[in-house]
Amino acid sequence: MNTIFFKLYKYQLVIIWHSLCSCPFANQDCPEANNKKGSHMNTKRIRLGLIGAGRMGSFHGLTAARHIPGACLAAIADPTPGQAARLAAELGVDKVYTDPQQLLDDPDIDGILIAAPARSHAELVISAARAGKGIFCEKPMAITLDEADRAIAAAADARVILQVGFNRRFAKSFRSAHLDVAAGRIGTPQLLRSLTRDPALNNPGASPQWVIFLETLIHDFDTLRYLNPGAEAVQVQVMADALIAPEYKSRGLLDTAVVTIRFDNGAIATAEASFQAVYGYDVRGEVFGSAGMLTMGGVQASDLVRYQAQGIQADTQRLDTDLLRDAYIAELNHFVDCLRSGAKPLASGEDARAALAIARACIESYEQGTAVSL
Repeated sequence: MNTIFFKLYKYQLVIIWHSLCSCPFANQDCPEANNKKGSHMNTKRIRLGLIGAGRMGSFHGLTAARHIPGACLAAIADPTPGQAARLAAELGVDKVYTDPQQLLDDPDIDGILIAAPARSHAELVISAARAGKGIFCEKPMAITLDEADRAIAAAADARVILQVGFNRRFAKSFRSAHLDVAAGRIGTPQLLRSLTRDPALNNPGASPQWVIFLETLIHDFDTLRYLNPGAEAVQVQVMADALIAPEYKSRGLLDTAVVTIRFDNGAIATAEASFQAVYGYDVRGEVFGSAGMLTMGGVQASDLVRYQAQGIQADTQRLDTDLLRDAYIAELNHFVDCLRSGAKPLASGEDARAALAIARACIESYEQGTAVSL
């Protein structure tokens, strides 16, 4: 069975169960009549369009179709032959496009979910803004700072919502930690840590250059800013190598990295990434302050621990969409809430640019072998 299809099927069973238990809305409850011209955004069903029907797009599409009260998935676009149609058949979506611009031109669509390859994100954000659509874009929003500035400006000029997929801001423990730091419960932040460890490095030959900074550690850079509210990075220094697949280092792949970041409030942070944690998908954070410490995240699938004659054992997760499932669903619900209210998202285009600035400085630090100021 196709791997993506199997994962999608598993998620469909899980989320349909939750929908039956707690959510009265299903994708078939998204009639054209709910989108009559003149209907107010606060009362009508929000119609979402998905660009990108790969692994992450499939998960976001399933969330949009089944797990956002008052919203539905109305259209899917993917240039890969058959990809959009496959997902549309699974989710009961009628409109299928191979050209993303056709979806952006659809007058019935209120908001766009961008889950296409990372190198296309910025231009899709700009095009969606020009089409007057609210935008949720998977990280990274852009690859260069110039792209980021153009994307932010396009959304501002069009006065549309722009949210970026920094899902850890919506994970309960990370959100609670942010609020604790902001309330001064651990005093002044002094040391921070954020790490991402993927379970396995699949197909290293297909990984673009600098992916560890631009697509993996970008989450950690945003997390460290989130856990140190009001502070900004002023200096970074990188140690990185290809320890898992050394034969690909000459092609530009780094699979292991530690980044030291100094913030303008004096705090020192480390961001760490590995592309092969054999024990499971591992996401954690820590803030040490003058009056205490906060830790968050973990690798366990649940709080179940087995104590048996052969030792202690716990299950772990192997996918980001398993470990952070609730956060992924929460961020899309937040996006729809922002579409209705006009509020600025908790993970904005400006947040994405700030994290990207750290990532670009990391590339410079690695190339120069020295600390780099932002």
